[in-house]
Amino acid sequence: MGLEVEELSHRFGDRLVVDRVALAIAPGEVHCLVGPSGCGKTTTLRLIAGLELLQAGRITLNRRLLAGAGTMLPPERRRVGLMFQDFALFPHLRVGENVAFGLNGRDRQSRDKRVAELLAAVNMTAYARAYPHTLSGGEQQRIALARALAPGPELVLLDEAFSALDTSLRAQVRDETLTLMREADTPVLLVTHDAEEAIRVGDRIHAMLDGRIVQSGTPAELYASPANPFVAGFFGPVNRFRGRVVSGTVETPLGRARAAGLAEGTSVETIVRPEALRVARPGAGGTPARVQVKRDLGPVHVMHLGLADGSSIKVRQAGQTEAAVGDQVEIDLDPHHLFVYPAQE
Repeated sequence: MGLEVEELSHRFGDRLVVDRVALAIAPGEVHCLVGPSGCGKTTTLRLIAGLELLQAGRITLNRRLLAGAGTMLPPERRRVGLMFQDFALFPHLRVGENVAFGLNGRDRQSRDKRVAELLAAVNMTAYARAYPHTLSGGEQQRIALARALAPGPELVLLDEAFSALDTSLRAQVRDETLTLMREADTPVLLVTHDAEEAIRVGDRIHAMLDGRIVQSGTPAELYASPANPFVAGFFGPVNRFRGRVVSGTVETPLGRARAAGLAEGTSVETIVRPEALRVARPGAGGTPARVQVKRDLGPVHVMHLGLADGSSIKVRQAGQTEAAVGDQVEIDLDPHHLFVYPAQE
């Protein structure tokens, strides 16, 4: 049950924008599709929704074939709800009329009852006769959600649906939306460029690059064992060093790192997360450095440290630190946050 996408591929002219994408979302799960602009995320959503003609692959929802093997259900028959960054509410219709738009074919009493239920669910009952332009961004988002849910979709697709909202409102509306989805046992596929959003709400994350899903897993799995430099850097800024494999290791400004499984002489990129580094007083036996920049962000300190070779690295450290700008310090490295990959030439 749920959504199953198999070997989905799509071209625009000679350009392959979706390359053998496969994923499965169980009822009540929230999956996040992440990746840089132009990697194929939105096209994947449009193929699932039926807004693009399927060229290759197969899409099923609750064991019902939506597209593939000569079948191509139109969007209105797929029972898929869509929400985009642009809420696309009809300005000439009142709130209740916007929500009722997808309920054609129902009798008046049934339609009004459904609209009332949904407005109550999103705490917008008092605005049933208001016009969209009189509402705040968060209120419009709630109405767009109610409209998407009105026909009782078996799947909800969200394309950057919350990015237009300010930070505090975004978290509130997003959490309310996904709670409703989980309670309804509806699978959700959320496209986002925001790493924190994907980590907070995703049961699984699918990292997409150049049309392909390069890694799928829980947020913890992607964080602990990133498949490539893109996934390693998705969770925030990182320190990057170039080098070559010598006797199974690679030299970095922070010392030697293991390069398991890579051939002698291979050009590699070493990635070190800022949280992998701990700043200590001189004499602790670590790598010497000097504090260049220090910013206190509440319980977290962000520092830029200059190394002996002239390079600079970023450090993110929780807790108290007495190091000040200009101080000589030493750096201790946690190898669990260091990753070595073949370099992309």
